[in-house]
Amino acid sequence: MSLNWKEIDLVLTELDIVGAQVQRVVQPSYDTLVLSLYKPGKATELLLCVAHGACRVHETGMPVPKAEKPQRFMELLRSHIRGARVEAVDQIGSERIVRFRIGRAENERLLYARLWSGAANLILTRADGLIIDVLSRKPSRGEVAGGHYEPAESGPPPREFAVRDLPGDGSFNARIDVFYAEHGSELSRQALLERARKYFSRVRASLESRRATINEVADGYSDPERFRQLGDILMANQTVSIVNGGIHADDFYRGGTVLIRIDPKKSTLDAARDYYEKSRKAKSGAQETAAELAEIQTALDELAAQEAAIEAQENPYTIRAFLAKRRTSSTESPKRYPGLSLELNGWRILIGRSAAENDTLLRRHVRGNDMWLHARDYAGSYVFIKGRQGKSFPLEILLSAGTLALYYSKGRSSGAGDLYYTYVKYLRRAKNGPKGLVIPTQEKNLRIQIEEDRLRRLRRLIGKDVD
Repeated sequence: MSLNWKEIDLVLTELDIVGAQVQRVVQPSYDTLVLSLYKPGKATELLLCVAHGACRVHETGMPVPKAEKPQRFMELLRSHIRGARVEAVDQIGSERIVRFRIGRAENERLLYARLWSGAANLILTRADGLIIDVLSRKPSRGEVAGGHYEPAESGPPPREFAVRDLPGDGSFNARIDVFYAEHGSELSRQALLERARKYFSRVRASLESRRATINEVADGYSDPERFRQLGDILMANQTVSIVNGGIHADDFYRGGTVLIRIDPKKSTLDAARDYYEKSRKAKSGAQETAAELAEIQTALDELAAQEAAIEAQENPYTIRAFLAKRRTSSTESPKRYPGLSLELNGWRILIGRSAAENDTLLRRHVRGNDMWLHARDYAGSYVFIKGRQGKSFPLEILLSAGTLALYYSKGRSSGAGDLYYTYVKYLRRAKNGPKGLVIPTQEKNLRIQIEEDRLRRLRRLIGKDVD
């Protein structure tokens, strides 16, 4: 529920901000703005909110967190009104539009807060009404930079309004602050806590599902020693005939006899080698799954700690900032790239599987300071590592990207090979060459030995099993 014009009028009469200097401008979310004002002996945090169903202006005593990223309108206000003084504040008739006159002479700026639930906005203009910019750009209303905004006073409202008798003590501003924190529709603490609980429930379910999947995989790695024993038994029974897809042999490890399945296309010796390989992979797989299960448990513990902290949080603005960060980092769809892609320790690796994908990645998805890798002397994929500002490429990331470049090339079967690597800005397209062909300069050499454990881990990250 938004404030009516009489409530806005009462809020303004209680405020003592004329002559106050604008010291800070904070925009914790896209629809909320806080001006930190100071005059000798009086500091005021003035909140302006244009959220649907919760449009209001009032002094707030709750700490307001900064936005995760600087907001456009906040940066604009900082450049135009920070350091200036509030010369006048008034409500335009009964229109629920509050006008702040800030600064003097040629530096005078008018900040309008239109607090209509259906069309709320914050508009910054020059003294003559020329719009500098607005919080929410509305071309159909002419509310864009360069437009004109100068609302006229209206007559009396079509019906009577009354000031609500809000619970609590203190000024009307203080009671509004508390009321909206607890009951302000979707922005109230309770409503935000419900959204937070759904977020925690969703993330917890995802982690639990992942843990169940890893546990199933771990079951297959539970007894690597048995695979080795079966290999030994096969080696000791190479002359025994294969019957019905296997051999019956004495189990000199556990006693009795055992039926060992064998691919009819393979010899007993090849089958024994396969069991030895299964034993080796089971050992490394058991270590990997144990590490993944430990990571999942750590994530669950951290999630529980976060949930407890949010449940104990009394400030709805802090809860909302937490949810806003999770919305942008967790629920938005990741950017789609041609070919294959994975994220490893915060680094994005892109893999082109064809000349067309290589060319598209080069043209549209990489920049000069991204890293390019390609198998030397073999046709194959271009692999790119997306650069990160202020970060150098770690050796482990280069080795992982190099492993993928060699694996997705004609040199895969060799198990080892040399790679070119250089920055994308040092690539030159081959004149009249086939699509995607480039000539590298300032390239360096990287020797890669394909490690099965590393390859398996990387292939799992891109959702594929090793061929």
